[in-house]
Amino acid sequence: MATLVKHGTLITASETFEADILIDGETISVIGKDLQCPGAQVIDAAGSFITPGGVDPHTHFDLPMFGTVSSDDHYTGHKAAAFGGTTTVMDFVVHETHGFKYSVDRWMEKAQKAAVDYSFHMNLTRFDERVAKEVPALAGMGITTLKVFTAYNGRLRLDDGEIFRALRIARDNGMLLMAHCENGDVIEALVAEALAAGHVSPEWHARTRPAAGAVEATLRLAAMSEQADAPVYIVHMNAGGEADMLQYMRARGVKVMGETCPHYLFFTVDHLRRPDGAKWVCSPPMRTEKDNMRLWEGLRSGTLQTIGTDHCPFFFDGTQPILYEGKTIAIPGKELGKDDFSKIPNGLPAVGDRLPILWTYGVRAGKISANQFVALTATNPAKIFGLYPRKGALLPGSDADLVVWDAEKRVKYGVAHSQHRTDYNLFEGWDVVGMPEKVFLRGKMIVDGNEWKGAPGQGQFLKRGAGEVL
Repeated sequence: MATLVKHGTLITASETFEADILIDGETISVIGKDLQCPGAQVIDAAGSFITPGGVDPHTHFDLPMFGTVSSDDHYTGHKAAAFGGTTTVMDFVVHETHGFKYSVDRWMEKAQKAAVDYSFHMNLTRFDERVAKEVPALAGMGITTLKVFTAYNGRLRLDDGEIFRALRIARDNGMLLMAHCENGDVIEALVAEALAAGHVSPEWHARTRPAAGAVEATLRLAAMSEQADAPVYIVHMNAGGEADMLQYMRARGVKVMGETCPHYLFFTVDHLRRPDGAKWVCSPPMRTEKDNMRLWEGLRSGTLQTIGTDHCPFFFDGTQPILYEGKTIAIPGKELGKDDFSKIPNGLPAVGDRLPILWTYGVRAGKISANQFVALTATNPAKIFGLYPRKGALLPGSDADLVVWDAEKRVKYGVAHSQHRTDYNLFEGWDVVGMPEKVFLRGKMIVDGNEWKGAPGQGQFLKRGAGEVL
């Protein structure tokens, strides 16, 4: 049966206008005024605004870390994403010693329970001649992005020569390199010194990962991008100086792009000094209010292209079970590092929070426009990662991934609304105005108010081609 969404205010990356949307099967058929379709299910969206389903380019589900695993898997995390208005997520495949195909197959298995549409990036954490020859085969699997690290010495990090070679291979195969930018050598030295001095509280997670290292590594990756003539995408930019480096290199015509995350816009190192500071431990860490402000300015000016979440949740106290879908569950979490900040699982819940929080504290607060909100959280990620116009768009022929918002709905936000499978929320008690009311995935309503109408396994894997450099 066709679905006709009437009288909504559509918000895209470039326009805001009133129109009806006719959904035929899984795609948008027609957008226009006063549409009629006898026999269609009619949804009256008068007084509501409609955006494309969010595209989150940076998530981690079912990720092993520090003897435990991130608490959201490819069903629970996807469900939380949907309640927050996100209908496409991109996860990172762990690079196993058996090779890329084995690694991708393992992640495909994990994702059989997917509740929204998804794609993968490939972590590139070892490099030799065999790996170099394997990389082009990833594009045939529909994976056109590689992620490298300049930190996590002896575990994930590649050296600069390896990264430069990876950039050239990506360039020659229509792929994009993503980079986690910190200075691994400095971090290793500072962590060892802090622990030797008895500094074990969460604050020291931030103090041993200085912002200057992130700034330096960002400039270094951008310089390699210029020298390799290959695009690079800097993930989770957290320091104002990184935005400065991005602005400088982009002004020189370098094909470098940047992503930030909600936690780097709203929180600081002071949150790690609280009694529950472990909740805010992630890598890279929170910085200062001045950094928050510079990142907002970078979003407004177009220096940064996307807002992802780096969603990677852990229980704050994994010894205490919570109720999830009628069953109790407890997963070891941040209590593992109660006596040693270096053993706190790094990561935060955010995939369901991103759009409601950014609407209230970004758009309604005047920090970004409604059109920028859509560009940063849906359209730009879809374009960069080769999914546009199938995703991130309200256009005839696009997947009917729609979010119908109750623009005036007021909630006291927190763990009760976020739907993440964990025991805390960073935005607990925040006042939110405007919430997703109905969410469609390829024409099927999967969220209706507080009701979950989706199911495990309904999400589809999205094979991607080359994206755009924005």
